[in-house]
Amino acid sequence: MQQLQNDIKSGNFKQAYLLYGEEAYLRRQYRDRLRSALVPTGDTMNYHYFEGKNINPLELIDLAETMPFLAEWRVIFVENSGFFKKPQEKLAEYLKEPASSVRFVFVETEVDKRSRMYKTVKDIGRAVEFGGQNEAVLKKWILVLLKKEGKRITEQGLQYFLQKVGTDMENICRELEKLFSYTLGREGITESDIDAVCVRQVSNQIFDMVEAIALRRQERALALYYDLLSLKEPPMRILFLIGRQFNLLLQVKELKKKGYDDKRIGEKTGLHGFIVKKYVSQASRFAKEELREALTACVEADEAVKTGRMNDVMSVELLIVRYSQAAQKSKTPLQATGYQACNAAEQRGV
Repeated sequence: MQQLQNDIKSGNFKQAYLLYGEEAYLRRQYRDRLRSALVPTGDTMNYHYFEGKNINPLELIDLAETMPFLAEWRVIFVENSGFFKKPQEKLAEYLKEPASSVRFVFVETEVDKRSRMYKTVKDIGRAVEFGGQNEAVLKKWILVLLKKEGKRITEQGLQYFLQKVGTDMENICRELEKLFSYTLGREGITESDIDAVCVRQVSNQIFDMVEAIALRRQERALALYYDLLSLKEPPMRILFLIGRQFNLLLQVKELKKKGYDDKRIGEKTGLHGFIVKKYVSQASRFAKEELREALTACVEADEAVKTGRMNDVMSVELLIVRYSQAAQKSKTPLQATGYQACNAAEQRGV
């Protein structure tokens, strides 16, 4: 990222750039900075933007071979093309020796680093990954934004804010804007303010749901599920996130057993430091075998939906009921607990 900043600052640009990674906010920030640096204001003759999966690579090559009009170079931006996840032999071959008067900028969420396109762009230009930022970076960034608005928050409040809204920078920006408006006329931002206007992330709702399952609070677990459904969250996405949660808990449990501290567990699993303790605590409430069975049950629930044996809403309900029963752990067959979820579904009109 530092090399990219240096290129923008110096004006010495490579012939191709690839901006990729899960942090959409940073991807867009640097995409826009590159565009401003590469394309003079008002120049529509030499700037071309393509987006989507149906881009014709040959059209890009033709444009690249066209001399720029009264400008140093022709700039071609390509976003969300999927070129770095499937073979693009002709474009990759062209990029090995492109016209000296063209600059390419590719912006993608996911890439295959084994692909020829990735290797070629990396060889002739820069491939810059924008991954999720760590806790320290996020806190420093948030404090800078707060200072610009003349706002203050305690360390505890900042920690609470991150736990509630998550670590996606774009979402953090949205939630901060809401807080700035809500606290207009005063400096301090409190946890009460955060509760009043900030939306709890779906992943945090899933954490709370699995916590309720671990504590055998079935009514609470199902209530959280119904809340997610009322927010139009697709049942199969909820199932995926539940499976992901059980998988993370299994990893955390195994790493803790091996003697890893919270910091190393966070590094190994990709969890941020401020939530590792919560995951360690939650994992301790499940037996290792129970977590393995839960993962298998998630796969079975997914298969039941895809093969038409059960609808998606019911499938997830059965899973929650199975693992949140107070009378037993997870040995009861899925079908044996079905009547409870069926009754709940009938009450809601599903």
